[in-house]
Amino acid sequence: MSYLWYKVLHIVFFASWFAGLFYLPRIYVNMAQLSFGSEGYTLLLGMAKRLLRFMTIIAIVNLVFGLLLISKIGILHGWLHFKLLLVFFVFIYHYSCYAIYKRFENGTNNKTHSFYRWYNEIPVVLMLVIVYLVIFKPF
Repeated sequence: MSYLWYKVLHIVFFASWFAGLFYLPRIYVNMAQLSFGSEGYTLLLGMAKRLLRFMTIIAIVNLVFGLLLISKIGILHGWLHFKLLLVFFVFIYHYSCYAIYKRFENGTNNKTHSFYRWYNEIPVVLMLVIVYLVIFKPF
C-alpha cells in the first residue's frame, strides 16, 4: 500500500475516532442527569459501552496507519514529535472515558452534567492543535 493510502486511511480513522470522543462525553452528560438503574440510564449505559468498544477498535487501527505513515516519512520532524505527544494525551483521554464509563456502570459517578459538558471540550482542543501541526508543520 502506498503512502497516500496510508494517509487517507489515517485521516478517516482519526476523524472517526474523534467523532466517538466527541459523542461519548455527551452520553455522560445525559447519564449524569438520570438516576442510576433507571430505564434511560440503562439504555445510555449500553450505548456508551458499544461506542467505547467501537472507538477503541478505531483508535487502534488509526494508530497502525499512523505508524505506517511514520515509517514512510521518518521521525526527524519537530512538529511530529509534538503531534505524537498530543496523541499520547488523546489516548489518556480515551482511557479516562473508559474509567468514567466504569464509574457509571458501577453507580459510583459523582460528577455533574456540567463537569461532563466541560470535559467534552478537551478533544476539541487536542484535535485543533493536532490538525494545525499536520497542516502547517511549524517546526
